[in-house]
Amino acid sequence: MKKLLATLLLAISLPALAALEVAGVKFEDKVKVGAGDTVINGAGMRKRAFFKVYAIGLYLPQKAGTAAEVLAAKGPKRIAIVTLRDLTAEQFVDALIEALKKNHDEAAMKTLQARVDQFRATMLTIGNAPEKSVVNLDWLPDTGTRLSFNGSAKGSDIAGEDFYRALLRIWLGDNPAQDDLKEQLLGKTP
Repeated sequence: MKKLLATLLLAISLPALAALEVAGVKFEDKVKVGAGDTVINGAGMRKRAFFKVYAIGLYLPQKAGTAAEVLAAKGPKRIAIVTLRDLTAEQFVDALIEALKKNHDEAAMKTLQARVDQFRATMLTIGNAPEKSVVNLDWLPDTGTRLSFNGSAKGSDIAGEDFYRALLRIWLGDNPAQDDLKEQLLGKTP
């Protein structure tokens, strides 16, 4: 009985090393982003009305429990998105830009506009994002925000960490795309 109790206590005290699973999509506990190591901070599912839109995972150099900590975190980061339905690139990027606008005032959007336009143009080169497509938005400190689609980099990197923080605010800002998703990305259970 003592051995069973000791084993159980040890198992509870060890950090989980298994992948997080959301809507059938597995997010590994660690991934390399550029040359840096990151850990999964949290993952969840974006829903619109009754539809599952995408599963999303947030990777950071170390775990963070608040939006402020995520936005201040230094080093590589990844927003990993897996579509759960067929989407056009236009539908996808327009929804992201609308969420950007909800989390930034007019002056901030003016500062970001050229890079938002670059991001939109790059996203539109994808055309369609069928179910199970993988979109990664990586912050690479040496080069900027890199968009990749199904493992292939798209367009040129977008300069400025302020742009990547703006993207993070889509899900972690004061007006997040979805409140419970914000909590999940911050590592809180639903």
